[in-house]
Amino acid sequence: MLRLVTTALFALAFSSAALAGDDGFVRIFDGSSPSGWLIGQDKPLPAKNVQSDGLNPHGSGGYVVFHEKRYGDYVFDFDYKLTRHCNSGVFVRVGSMDDPVMTGLEVALDDTRGHGRHDPGAFYDLVPPRVNAQKPIGQWNHMTITAKGPRIDVVLNGEAVSSINLDAFTEPGKRPDGSRHKFEGVRIKDFNRPGYVGFQDHGSDCWFKNVKIKEMK
Repeated sequence: MLRLVTTALFALAFSSAALAGDDGFVRIFDGSSPSGWLIGQDKPLPAKNVQSDGLNPHGSGGYVVFHEKRYGDYVFDFDYKLTRHCNSGVFVRVGSMDDPVMTGLEVALDDTRGHGRHDPGAFYDLVPPRVNAQKPIGQWNHMTITAKGPRIDVVLNGEAVSSINLDAFTEPGKRPDGSRHKFEGVRIKDFNRPGYVGFQDHGSDCWFKNVKIKEMK
């Protein structure tokens, strides 16, 4: 009996270590099931959206596929692949699953070649990327998003492409330079809070894998 208990404890410890890893990351998509992912409050992600290439939000029935847990300060790390003309995005610090656009931030993932406020790595309509570091369609990309307090940074394929200081966006509908953005009536500064992370379905297939997160206490 003692041997069985010891073996079970060892297996549990090994599985937990494999899940989290020595680097503190925890995998929040296991690659084979929709467990832990939602298309809205109490609405599980359909199993059909977990495919051989990864989690595909397209056709899920939700505008954004969310992880069930709220996160405050963290490093969010994943791989993604787009299809031709795809328009997707990564949502962070989302306050309400019912209104992700006006309660969270979107990091753009699009089949575009520019580096404006709607191109890959941009904080959508707020901050453009320094460069377009996305690989050609059909290839896998690697993105890391670090959120710590009011600052959020994006690294795409090893390039530091964009960052935002939420505290600088003090006026609804305005960027720090006074120019207008689309989020009328919203103070971006107020997004400095725990919220959901998720992947957008905007009408095209795209896939996400190796999805993991490390919380910073």
